[in-house]
Amino acid sequence: MRPLPKFFIDQMKLEYLDQIMTIEQVCFPTAWPRQVFEMELKSPRSFTRVSKLGDMVVGYVVAWTVYDEGHILNIAVLPEFRRMGIGEDLMTDCLDYFSRSHAKYALLEVRTSNIGAIKLYEKLGFKSIGIRRGYYNDTGEDAIVMMLTIK
Repeated sequence: MRPLPKFFIDQMKLEYLDQIMTIEQVCFPTAWPRQVFEMELKSPRSFTRVSKLGDMVVGYVVAWTVYDEGHILNIAVLPEFRRMGIGEDLMTDCLDYFSRSHAKYALLEVRTSNIGAIKLYEKLGFKSIGIRRGYYNDTGEDAIVMMLTIK
């Protein structure tokens, strides 16, 4: 039996943006523009991390902490690297950051069709607290609003 590849979490850096943009375009019907990631890298409120395998970026997370609330804005993992714990590792790192920042809650929106992500968030303790009708402009799909109380 071969050992699983060794992934590690790193700060998101400008030099990773080409790879991040590839992931963004593969994972979402409407990708965030590169300029949004550039702004997030400069923002003091942003938490930005990537998961890497060697020199290859395979996933990332972008989040904010505002007062006592952490908000996960964007998380993605390349399809061929899903179900390897990368998303869970990125989320756990983000939730640890929220805890250190004294956030009381973590919030996110997820497409109603994204069953894999919903299951991951539920595994981490998130609960559905509402629906945002037509939230995703690109498809008109609803978003489930999920929240986790941080201990």
